[in-house]
Amino acid sequence: MKKEIKFSLVYRDMWQSSGKYQPRVDQLEKIAPLIIEMGCFSRVETNGGAFEQVNLLYGENPNKAVRAFTKPFREAGIETHMLDRGLNGLRMFPVPADVRKLMYKVKHAQGVDITRIFCGLNDVRNIAPSIKYALEAGMIPQATLCITFSPVHTVEYYSAIADQLIAAGAPEICLKDMAGVGRPGMLGRLTRSIKEKHPETIIQYHGHSGPGLSMASILEVCENGADIIDVAMEPISWGKIHPDVISVQAMLEDEGFIVPKINMKAYMKARAMTQAFIDDFLGYFMDQTNRYMSSLLLKSGLPGGMMGSMMADLKGARSGINMILKAKNEPELSIDDLLVMLFDEVEYVWPKLGYPPLVTPFSQYVKNVALMNVMALAKGEARWSMIDRHTWDMILGKSGKLPGPLAPEIIELAKTNGYEFPDTDPQDNYPDQLDEYRKEMIEKNWDSGEDDEELFELAMHDRQYRDYKSGIAKKRFEEELQRAKETALAGNGYSEEEIKKFKRAKAEPIVAFEKGRVIWEIDVESPSLPPEVGRKYCENDTFCYIATPWSTYDRVSAHFTGRIIEICAKQGALVNKGDVLAYIERNHDPRKSNATNAFYS
Repeated sequence: MKKEIKFSLVYRDMWQSSGKYQPRVDQLEKIAPLIIEMGCFSRVETNGGAFEQVNLLYGENPNKAVRAFTKPFREAGIETHMLDRGLNGLRMFPVPADVRKLMYKVKHAQGVDITRIFCGLNDVRNIAPSIKYALEAGMIPQATLCITFSPVHTVEYYSAIADQLIAAGAPEICLKDMAGVGRPGMLGRLTRSIKEKHPETIIQYHGHSGPGLSMASILEVCENGADIIDVAMEPISWGKIHPDVISVQAMLEDEGFIVPKINMKAYMKARAMTQAFIDDFLGYFMDQTNRYMSSLLLKSGLPGGMMGSMMADLKGARSGINMILKAKNEPELSIDDLLVMLFDEVEYVWPKLGYPPLVTPFSQYVKNVALMNVMALAKGEARWSMIDRHTWDMILGKSGKLPGPLAPEIIELAKTNGYEFPDTDPQDNYPDQLDEYRKEMIEKNWDSGEDDEELFELAMHDRQYRDYKSGIAKKRFEEELQRAKETALAGNGYSEEEIKKFKRAKAEPIVAFEKGRVIWEIDVESPSLPPEVGRKYCENDTFCYIATPWSTYDRVSAHFTGRIIEICAKQGALVNKGDVLAYIERNHDPRKSNATNAFYS
């Protein structure tokens, strides 16, 4: 028999690679016991990356979600791990050092055991401080190599970085094949190279299925000494996501490795529950293209999870490009034409920008530059005319050292713009800020939270946290979900009337309590037009007036807080008793009952 191989369920990344949102805390609490019951996971990825940010976006406290999700695994003896972006912490741009230090203290207190630290540029200067902070906080730092395929990303290149990370105190190395473009043979040689020099170092492999190489890569790294494999489970495995645990287990067992057994009864329950989460609301935000593999990803090297955003970008850009082409009497382009053009442009742009590994946020930067170039070329303009500030920070080295040299034309463009290339530690560009955030919390009378976790969320995601605290985030999400459901219905061939019925099902009618003419707004002497859909009414606000045949103006009031989703009666319209004037959707508050929500005075 060969060595033992353990499995880690990347439950967080499964969702992030599928769509926009993560499960709610109540859903995470339901699925955790079934994941444990499956009996085949020694580790589970619970949070990190976009997890906290996503929770804030739909108005949920991420600290409660992390504590609730990690608790049952900790009690069952299953290690939990998170993903962090080194210099960028849990966000898309750099974080001050004092906020980075606090992150590890908070996450350890919340029950997270391991932090997977990566830098999109593989710059040791961005990873080494996080290794130190994690160790000081009591966490296990798993240092990460972001895998891609290019002339500069060789076994020797990665092995040298691994040596430095292990010397900095990392007991584990993750091979993060975020786009699944790492070639199996190279990954096997890299695993062997690290294990021969550092036999006690744990190696965990994380590979996406996108272009179809992941199963071969898993077999190669296991044959050469890997210890743990990241896996997914149905109904969100394969596609642009990760290989399913059943297939990985069968392949490795057949090759003689010691692998855990899977409780299939529990697997099927967890599978059904995960599908229920999709059906509840998460599916409305999952791009269907992420269900499929695509060999085209080998051409661009972009992560499969970006396909959804790329297609949205292309759909938005297509009409503008075709208008330009039509004016020039040139043939219009299809989405497939533009997709190939974008992939070709990524291939052209990537080496000129120094071969940054195509992982968050650098994959977005490269894709954006390529898209802007495609649009510029369609207009007959030169490349590189539209580069945003964050991309310039990458080019100039403010985020870390690029793996390869910049093209002379990019260096010349930077000089033309008056930019300099600082040769300093990237962290030096971002001074401490915790004291400022502490002051804000005191001024707003906000609790800094258990173990300063609320202070951490404000400092890490200040804009999203403020929106969460104000309630704006929850409102935005509910409106976004409503639009997504309506779009899904329209896309499935539902008629306008059927969509109206769907919307009305979650709203409550305001009806005429007597016969008369509708007079909108408070000033009955000079009535204005009906209010727009989306207008908010608070409890006891005047909704409208009914002008009765006996010359009285009777007021109609809203007895709850909500927003108009449909107006059914025009200004001056004659209505009979019981006719619907409008539909209002109540602002959701689970503490209130479902009693009658409107009255008339």
